[in-house]
Amino acid sequence: MKLPDGYLPVMPYLVIQGASSFIDFMKVVFNADVRYIAPRDDSTIMHAELQIQDAVIMVCDATPEFKAFPGSVFLYLDGVDDIFSKALVHGALQLQELADRDYGRGCGFADAFGNHWWVNTPIEK
Repeated sequence: MKLPDGYLPVMPYLVIQGASSFIDFMKVVFNADVRYIAPRDDSTIMHAELQIQDAVIMVCDATPEFKAFPGSVFLYLDGVDDIFSKALVHGALQLQELADRDYGRGCGFADAFGNHWWVNTPIEK
């Protein structure tokens, strides 16, 4: 099987209220690049793709047919201290304090859209 270029075998797909605002949050906090946006006629987002390093996160606005539901995403990224700080400044709530752990320096936070983020930077041993 050959995956399409630029995609991994597992990608989160988040269905939320306020996808445009969520995309802004992702760009600021995670330095995400917008790969693609397909709007609906009413200007809500039918499908969007955000890229963080090699990973793609897909998102769309909820509809009566596809209700919003929170997701939980674990990421290994450089700069967790900066990411955590930016997330809190932009409305996220702390779920887990920033600290060094066996699996890396990390934290947890909930965004304003109900998603939980577990962000870690591996610690070289």
